[in-house]
Amino acid sequence: MAVRVERVELRVVRMPLNFVFETSFGSTTERSILLVTLYGEGLEGYGECVADEAPLYREETVETARSVLSRSILPRVVGRDFANPEALVQSMAPIRGNRMAKAAVETAFWDLWARSLGRPLWQILGGVRQEVAAGVSLGIQPSIEATLEAVARHVAQGYRRIKLKIRPGWDVAVVEAVRERFPDIPLTVDANSAYRLSDLSTFVALDRLGLDYIEQPLAFDDLHDHALLQARLSTPICLDESITSARDARIALAMGAARVINVKVGRVGGHLEARRVHDVAAAFDAPVWCGGMLEAGIGRAHNLHISTLPDFTKPGDVASASRYWARDIIREPLEAHDGIMRVPDGPGIGVTLDRELVERITVGDPVVVGG
Repeated sequence: MAVRVERVELRVVRMPLNFVFETSFGSTTERSILLVTLYGEGLEGYGECVADEAPLYREETVETARSVLSRSILPRVVGRDFANPEALVQSMAPIRGNRMAKAAVETAFWDLWARSLGRPLWQILGGVRQEVAAGVSLGIQPSIEATLEAVARHVAQGYRRIKLKIRPGWDVAVVEAVRERFPDIPLTVDANSAYRLSDLSTFVALDRLGLDYIEQPLAFDDLHDHALLQARLSTPICLDESITSARDARIALAMGAARVINVKVGRVGGHLEARRVHDVAAAFDAPVWCGGMLEAGIGRAHNLHISTLPDFTKPGDVASASRYWARDIIREPLEAHDGIMRVPDGPGIGVTLDRELVERITVGDPVVVGG
């Protein structure tokens, strides 16, 4: 059934985190989040742009996304009928790059389209489960002892994987301490591109610590050196920032640059491309999992739905919303129980905006395109 996109609203909300989240990029204490609402057929579809205020993770920012959406993408979308999300993606194809901006619209349309069909998104995407194993990502802590306390707290809460952020000077010693205290937990590390191939000795040391994988150790645009590093390690390398498409995933896996793929819907341009990345990885027998970008409730709900596909066999960054926010922007609680997140019930992504809160935390004036 074709769905007409009658109107689109863009608004930026500012949300303080419950804690300081420190990575090799720096420290985050609050997020400015661009929300996209599509209106059509008497329904609403929601998307969340994962771009940050500064281009530290990838090139896009909140401001570039808002600009390219309002100036270039939405004029191609508003007032048109789309038979399915593939048709909407095709309408955006002439716009190069800007995957996070495109994903915000594409995911909102998936939600709108699924609601028009009266079906939950996970079923339409091809999901096979309604429960998702949740891992947790721990930022760099003030000390090793503080790290051990944070790990113990989250292990007690039942999370199925602990991920430690690392950077040069904060790596082997802290991971050794965690592994000694918790010899049996699924443990990973994430470097966010902070190292070079010349840091091989660090990764050889990490290779001895029984990690499930080492995430994005080298530059985001260097598959060659990742392949050289992977050849020296028994621990799988997982790529994140390096993978922006199914083509990237195919090349990386074929050349041995990785054995695991972190799928982020926003990074690859939406659910359609995320599903293609999933399929490519499955063809290589490489597991995937859903990475997080400190999403609020809309983005978290979309992540849960895509995580129901069969090759999402490793716990994702889909921890409880209350871990991050004193109050989320949706009415439905997204909370893990014994390390398991339930996919929201109901049509579409199964959640609704808390309009009163969203209005209160909106920064500046919303942008509305269409009648």
